[in-house]
Amino acid sequence: MNAASNPTLPLVACLIATVIPVFFGKLAVAPTWLSLQALALGWIALNKHHALDFHTLEAGLEVLIIRAGLVPHLLRRTLQGTRAAALDVMPSNLFAWGVAVALIILAFQFGDGARADVRALTLGVIAATVTMAFLVLATNREPVAQLVALLFMENALALFESLMPEPWPLPVHLAISGVYVGTVAVGSWLIRGQLASGILAPKPIEDDS
Repeated sequence: MNAASNPTLPLVACLIATVIPVFFGKLAVAPTWLSLQALALGWIALNKHHALDFHTLEAGLEVLIIRAGLVPHLLRRTLQGTRAAALDVMPSNLFAWGVAVALIILAFQFGDGARADVRALTLGVIAATVTMAFLVLATNREPVAQLVALLFMENALALFESLMPEPWPLPVHLAISGVYVGTVAVGSWLIRGQLASGILAPKPIEDDS
């Protein structure tokens, strides 16, 4: 089977782009992982719709322009000059990691109920992405981390479309894209407001001399 048309490869890539930043990533690198998630979503859409029809073209443009380009760029600009950029996406401790591993296993047990290879893997990736997002929301009180978790959830919603027998109509796509951009726009505005008030500003370096 051609690697480019193998439906499991983009699903694995999407899962890697979700799990690695939660376990090992810093918030400063989160925009890059969101871009990689988006490119995996585009790869999945191309695998599902082999013919270059209107929906495939629209989905590809949404991925490249909005999910892989605009939104990560806005988030990256928001992170500049904040102390949160150097923080972990999820606190690095054995308890949080143990919970995360257990949730991933549970997510794929849920997906296994579909009893079909690609469908089960897709459900597992969706469930794992959503549970990781909820775990970040529960363990990291930083506004930037919670914004990233919400964007992870919305990417999981976009992945859910690949399970539908028919793609969502264009107005639904436009609404989802609007919510995605609106989420990062409102979140960035709130974070910049906190930065202006000094809440998220970098801590000054103390001079021992």
